[in-house]
Amino acid sequence: MPSLSRYFPPLDWGRSYTRDTLTSDLVAAVIVTIMLIPQSLAYALLAGLPAQAGIYASIVPIVLYALFGTSRALAVGPVAVVSLMTAAAIGQVAEAGSMGYAAAALTLALLSGAMLLGMGLLRLGFVANFLSHPVIAGFITASGVLIATSQLKHILGVPAGGHTLVEMLASLAAHLGDVHLATLVIGVLAAAFLFWVRKGLKPVLMRAGLAPRAADILAKAGPVVAVALSTAAVWLMGLDARGVAIVGAVPQGLPPLTMPDLSPDLLGALLVPALLISVIGFVESVSVAQTLAAKKRQRIDPDQELIGLGAANLGAAFTGGYPVTGGFARSVVNFDAGAETPAAGAFTAVGLAIAALALTPLIFFLPKAVLAATIIVAVLSLVDFSILRKSWAYSKADFAAVLATILLTLGLGVEAGVSTGVILSLALHLYKTSRPHVAEVGLVPGTQHFRNILRHEVETDPTLLTLRVDQSLYFANARFLEDLIQDRIAEDCALRHVVLMCSAVNEIDFSALESLEAINERLKAAGIILHLSEVKGPVMDRLQRSHFLDEMSGEVFLSQYDAWTTLVPTGKG
Repeated sequence: MPSLSRYFPPLDWGRSYTRDTLTSDLVAAVIVTIMLIPQSLAYALLAGLPAQAGIYASIVPIVLYALFGTSRALAVGPVAVVSLMTAAAIGQVAEAGSMGYAAAALTLALLSGAMLLGMGLLRLGFVANFLSHPVIAGFITASGVLIATSQLKHILGVPAGGHTLVEMLASLAAHLGDVHLATLVIGVLAAAFLFWVRKGLKPVLMRAGLAPRAADILAKAGPVVAVALSTAAVWLMGLDARGVAIVGAVPQGLPPLTMPDLSPDLLGALLVPALLISVIGFVESVSVAQTLAAKKRQRIDPDQELIGLGAANLGAAFTGGYPVTGGFARSVVNFDAGAETPAAGAFTAVGLAIAALALTPLIFFLPKAVLAATIIVAVLSLVDFSILRKSWAYSKADFAAVLATILLTLGLGVEAGVSTGVILSLALHLYKTSRPHVAEVGLVPGTQHFRNILRHEVETDPTLLTLRVDQSLYFANARFLEDLIQDRIAEDCALRHVVLMCSAVNEIDFSALESLEAINERLKAAGIILHLSEVKGPVMDRLQRSHFLDEMSGEVFLSQYDAWTTLVPTGKG
């Protein structure tokens, strides 16, 4: 059962499911459903797909995640960044609005799902650790700017285009003379209303006497109110006949069974975009899931999250959707609304299925400008340029990576931006670990502790050099340690012993072992003896399987203080 519940989490949380839990999940599902209906329509528009694709991508995928995911609050479905990346990816292989475009979206979801599922089965959840948070924050900030800018054409009612910020702004500027006044009024009013609802409606309702929970639910329903009022206004005033773009006919019914296009050329063209979408979607999802789980002292399994998200995307591929992941805003809403288990997501799917069956005719006159306003208000909360100030103050290398990610995303598009983010994250890791912090340490008087000679008043001895290596040794930094020791001994003729203090070394790979052998030989040739101290058990086990310890000129000391008392002339210290 433990191993089975790992792959099928309902066997775990289902054992403690009660009537109170059911009530909490149902209330959360109602709130998230109300929020998700306009969002799913809007994100489908952002992805360049028919409005119903957003609803379809929010039904079966949610159910599959509820069956295989481990987060009790994560709300899976279309999200802004992945929708933008979807549009960028399939816009290169098919024309928007065509059957080939929708089929390519299915293929993208299939590839993404297969990759995520495969990574989960191979237990590769640790890959999320290779994407630095500042770089991801920079990418999401730039993507938020791109997304908001891309929706201005719907607010203005002009046929602008472009994939980069420069292209979009140039296209919008070229069409300023074509702005549709009625569309602009609708879009601006909707955006202003939604901004006010996000911050100001709940306090007003609470001052009117509503309980905080009821006020919160009504505030979350703000986008639905904007949809209802604008749809009624367009219908009553016949604004669609005056040029206001509307959603139009949306098929009424449950998600259809669909088959992705499996042609080799299309699969090859979408392979890299699918990988990028998978990685970014997983990082965003697992970050949200871990944050919410920590608030209730719960835990998630990143490897099982890969399986859950993989299953969700495969479900989207075969039911008319497009790539999905866990959304930050709706997951927080789900958590705040009291969701206790992933069953809340399944109930949300039921609510969306009812909407797909009964409510789609009601959105025929829904103006696209209102959906655009919904997207703009949602994504501007993702924009956080303060990451530049924070990273500049803390680390200039991180600042350079964040700035490069933002500029390339805005200037060259999302694929270039996210690719840059991934490469820079890895490059930063390699750069930082290739130059490990190595401190020369001495004895703190009256203690058995050793500290950096540049930071503390410590005792040293001219015949003894102790270097504390503050990182594991591997192929990227082994030569750095060689050069550092060579430079240090060249200026000190009195030196007789070198001790590498390994208290922070968790691993020594084969390349680093060869470097230690080279260091030992060079020191031996210079008449200097090499010693090690405070070597951790797993590292010592590996060293004992090699010939290094037999060939090393010195000893391995249990503690650095043992090395000091043994090697420093009697009477000192």
